[in-house]
Amino acid sequence: MPHEPAPQPADELDAEAVRTWSSLALAALDRAREDIDAINVYPVADADTGTNLYLTAESADRELAAAFGDATRTAAAPSLPEAVRAFAHGALIGARGNSGTILAQLLRGVADVLGAEPGERAPGPMLAQALTRAAEEAYRAVAHPVEGTMLTVATAAARAAGAAAGTAADVARAAYDGARAALAETPGQLAALGRAGVVDAGGCGVVAVLGALWQALSGQEPAPEPVRGRAVPVPQPPQPCDAQDQGGPAYEVIYLLEATEAAVATLRTRLDGLGDSLVVVGGEGLWNVHVHVDDPGAAVEAGVVAGRPYRIRITHFGDERRRARTERVQRAVVAVVPGEGLAVLCGDAGATTVLARPGEAPAAAALADAIHRAHAREVVVLPNDSEWRAAAAAAAEAARADGVRVAVIPTRSAVQGLAALAVHDGDATFDEDVVAMTAAAGATRYGELAVAERQSFTSAGICQAGDVLGLIDGDVAVIGSGLPETAEAVLARMLGSGGELVTLVLGPEVPDALAARLEAYVQHGHLAVDTVTYRGGRYSAPLLIGVE
Repeated sequence: MPHEPAPQPADELDAEAVRTWSSLALAALDRAREDIDAINVYPVADADTGTNLYLTAESADRELAAAFGDATRTAAAPSLPEAVRAFAHGALIGARGNSGTILAQLLRGVADVLGAEPGERAPGPMLAQALTRAAEEAYRAVAHPVEGTMLTVATAAARAAGAAAGTAADVARAAYDGARAALAETPGQLAALGRAGVVDAGGCGVVAVLGALWQALSGQEPAPEPVRGRAVPVPQPPQPCDAQDQGGPAYEVIYLLEATEAAVATLRTRLDGLGDSLVVVGGEGLWNVHVHVDDPGAAVEAGVVAGRPYRIRITHFGDERRRARTERVQRAVVAVVPGEGLAVLCGDAGATTVLARPGEAPAAAALADAIHRAHAREVVVLPNDSEWRAAAAAAAEAARADGVRVAVIPTRSAVQGLAALAVHDGDATFDEDVVAMTAAAGATRYGELAVAERQSFTSAGICQAGDVLGLIDGDVAVIGSGLPETAEAVLARMLGSGGELVTLVLGPEVPDALAARLEAYVQHGHLAVDTVTYRGGRYSAPLLIGVE
């Protein structure tokens, strides 16, 4: 559960006010996300708008917290421009779904104004200008804006803020009241909402965020948000349907993109011809792209032509709707996997996976999303890397606040995760299952082969760029010149203390001949030891070794 600080009234905008706003907005969206998910019918009834808004806000809050953490180390508090830019950047890189992408652009619009040097501007008019810019930027980001959505709610808030006079708190209150009034009108503006008898789900998120802004500036708690069972009467939430029933595209594609403005302009045109719900937000070389299509490959290829797409996320709406329709399963496993082949392998074993790419920092939001997608009452998390353990713990804490029972098994390598997954028993009690999986992981020694990028000191001596490093249980144990010889040396050391099963996970560039050579090496020297081999796929290390 996000921490909710006691709001301190502030008549002027500063970095601390932005931090309080962020924390309160995250807490408000956390409280409301299940209700918002339940009334999500537009543009697709996939029951995830509340969750997408929450995950976007979580990413924004995490980036803002990092800015304050950096300031603590330098003994200088961040300025208002620095804080608000960090807030908007965090939302941009973590935006989820249609609603989260639009929220990120709203925050970018706010940052465009508040991120400039304040000069002689009074806080109230400056905030009104920021909210106006936010609504304008959000409209420009959406290829085909539709009224009765969060765009309408944001515009009404900006209009009310522009007409207000007084302090920043007065302007925030006017924006909040204007948003609430506009939200209540959305069922009459959008046919899909009217048929379902619900207000717009994304608009509910805008109201929650603006309520948090007013609370941060005034110290007063806003009225209950107009969500299901609250200020606006709403009948039973609509039943999700298949994409074909709605006549819309079958896939949602989201990715971050490094590209020029000219390339993005061409990309917008190309994606607009492929599908609908196109939203492209960002600027200054970094963009978040969201679109609904029937051909996700073409959408990703368009991004490749435009620049460098990464953090690519493709979701089939039918899968999401089936999860929304069904009851939670009793137990699930969520595993971080350093390779696409491992993702398929663990997925086939029933795990929900999070792909860890080299160079990308661990993200609690990605694991929290995976736990949500697992749709289970009990979840076992396999971080499979010591660097992911903190993120796993944070995601587990958030899930526990939602009533999910979560255990994080401290696996430090994918081969330990595979060993744990092999003994997973959904019919056992939760505690029995966790104990068995933990024991299997703990009984598995792990090794890895990597190529040194530069000269450096290691626990096995000095290595040169291009040397093959053999790591055992996280420490460099062997430095070699070739992959086969180093792999055999690592295996010899790992099997020196015994073992019954060797697991080999080969990277994408490693030939099958290496696996055959290592299997023969094990059979020749250790007749009672079995060997299994898997392909790690793209993003995996050259070789992972597990000995049980």
